[in-house]
Parts: sequence; structure tokens; C-alpha cells
Amino acid sequence: MPTRLTSGRRRFAPSPAFTALMLVLCVVFVALGRWQWRRGEARAAEHARFERGAREVLALGSTPLARVPDFQRVSVVGTYDAAHQFLIDNMSYRDLDGYHVLTPLERPGGQVVLVDRGWVPFLGTRSRLPDTSLQAAGAVTVIGRVGGLPAAGLSFGRAPPPASGPWPRVTSFPTLQQLSVALGHPLEPRVILLDPNAPDGYVRDWQLPGIPAMQNFGYAFQWWCFAIAAVVMWLLLSSKRRPPTPAAGPETTR
Repeated sequence: MPTRLTSGRRRFAPSPAFTALMLVLCVVFVALGRWQWRRGEARAAEHARFERGAREVLALGSTPLARVPDFQRVSVVGTYDAAHQFLIDNMSYRDLDGYHVLTPLERPGGQVVLVDRGWVPFLGTRSRLPDTSLQAAGAVTVIGRVGGLPAAGLSFGRAPPPASGPWPRVTSFPTLQQLSVALGHPLEPRVILLDPNAPDGYVRDWQLPGIPAMQNFGYAFQWWCFAIAAVVMWLLLSSKRRPPTPAAGPETTR
């Protein structure tokens, strides 16, 4: 039997079906809010690592990049392989189309790491590629952050580099394995994002991918507000005005 409470001129009588629906909605809204809050906390921690990694430069020597935390600034000695570079297509900067330039760096220990030298603009036709030649010759010291390749939001935006043809080779959101196959040499599992003030680079405005942590926290509060609104709606729609009591008629005397 549904619960009925009477107060003044209103009667509170929620139906079981409507109550169950509002309960499910509240549980879903609260869970979504908690999920967004946890994502915000993870983003805040990631941002803290990003800021912490910029405070000092770690000289790697022969240490593999896989042992270095994300976003840590490092200095690496090696020789650029300017003859075998990759251009990551479909990269934009301030609403302009362009490429990211990836150049292999051969380290003294034999490891090869890709250095993202930044963004260059699209020249208006795919048959004309930007000039990514290097002035540096011989050993160089590269300073930059440890990071990853640009990631595609949708799977159909991916295109591995061609197996043959002239260099540089154009590709769209490839994996490191695909780049290793095209290069004919295994690559370290991370890339170096060249420092904005380092030589031999292009536009380098490195930012954390994804939305800011405060936006996740804002989404969390929105979901919790939806839960509160569902409770208020349940209370209002379950409370109905009582019909007026009929007035008593005049007494009949005999």
C-alpha cells in the first residue's frame, strides 16, 4: 500500500512506481557525480606531476625513458637522424592545420627515441611538405619533457606511415610500434617533447591533454544537483491538494 501523509490541505501519497524511478535516477546521478569527482582528482594529480616535472632537468645518461616519470624534463645526448623523420598529420594549433615533426635521436647506448620538435603549418597541399631539415650535425644535447604520442579521439582518424617511399613520411596518430616498423629500428616506448626554448624546434606549446580538473569537479556538482532536483520533484509531484470537504446542508425541521 502506498504511504499517505496528510498535512493541512495537502496529501502526500507517492506511488511505488514513481518512487522507484526517482530512486534509480538519484543513484545514477550520485554515481556519475562521484565518477566525475574521481576523474577531477586524477586530473589534478596529473597536473601536479606536470608542474613538478618542470622544476628540474634530469640528465639521463644511458637510463631508458621507460624508467622516467611522466612529464619529467630530461636532457639526452644523441645524434639526430634527419634523413628519417615523421610528420604527424591532422594536428592543429590555434585553429590552423598542420603537422607535428618527429625526429629520431640515436643515443650512445644504441637506443633510439623520437623527439617531437613541435608544430609546423600545413602549406595548402599534401604534395608540398614543410621543410624540416636540421642545422645541427653530430652529437647534440636535447632537453624536453618525457611524454607520449598525440592520441586520436576517434579510431578512424588513424593512419600508419607508409612502408616505403620518400622521407619525411606522413602519418596520422600512429603507434610507436608502427613507427618502429617504418623506421626499421625499435623505438623507446616514450617520446621527448622538445623544450620551447630549445634550438631546432618549431611551435611548442605543450599542454596536458584533456579537460581541466575544475571542469570535472563542475560536472560532479551538476550531477549531484540533478539528484537533489529529482528528490524535490518526487516530493512535489507526490504531494497533492486535498479536495475540499463538501459543506453540510441546512437541517430540515418538522
